[in-house]
Amino acid sequence: MTLEGFFAENSRVALAFSGGVDSAYLLYAAMKAGADITAYYVRTVFQPQFELDDAMRLARELSARLKILDADVLSSSEVSSNPPDRCYHCKAIIMGAISRAARKDGYPVIIDGTNASDDISDRPGVRVLREYGIRSPLRECSIGKEEIRRRSREAGLFTWDKPAYACLATRIPTGEKIDAEKLRITEEAEDFLHSIGFSDFRVRMLDGKARIQLQSGQFPLLIENREKILSTLGKLYGAVLLDLEARND
Repeated sequence: MTLEGFFAENSRVALAFSGGVDSAYLLYAAMKAGADITAYYVRTVFQPQFELDDAMRLARELSARLKILDADVLSSSEVSSNPPDRCYHCKAIIMGAISRAARKDGYPVIIDGTNASDDISDRPGVRVLREYGIRSPLRECSIGKEEIRRRSREAGLFTWDKPAYACLATRIPTGEKIDAEKLRITEEAEDFLHSIGFSDFRVRMLDGKARIQLQSGQFPLLIENREKILSTLGKLYGAVLLDLEARND
């Protein structure tokens, strides 16, 4: 099946929208195919502001309908206590909010950006997709990440080379309670590093310390800005550490 074929069969759809590469291209493809589509973005404390900014920018550039929903994920102890299956519980809250809004708006089908390159055996959120009957057209049409980036670039989408991003909660060790202050500190630290030229990195919490994970090619930039980084992040953390191992999410 092609995406055009999918949207011919499913002409009225609601999109679980993150502003990332996959859901951005899916929104574009659905509109190009003439589908009646509304994108739903769920705002939580786990998403940094730039994710919402990107989602709003893309919606403006495509003249797409975008609805922003709010969800208090930290009100769930199954999320805030940060157990190994936190992602499942968080995803259930988010998809539940989208499902309720989409049904209220009269959409019979809800889709998301899971693609053919994703390892669904290692994604807790896939269980939620099954439970809510959410379909993944990119996966159903055997379209993987590399192809999505290529098509996005050809379409002129600014998201085509956007790095993969895991939510702020992933910066806090499993089993350590998540609260709004820890998330605020993490976002502030990562915003700062991004402002001085870093990309595709993480600042993780480790016993009150900042553990910076970079791609090896950005180590020279870190050395160049060492004093500035120590001064700024030192106000947020007890110490600033550099992880010499490659990050894995």
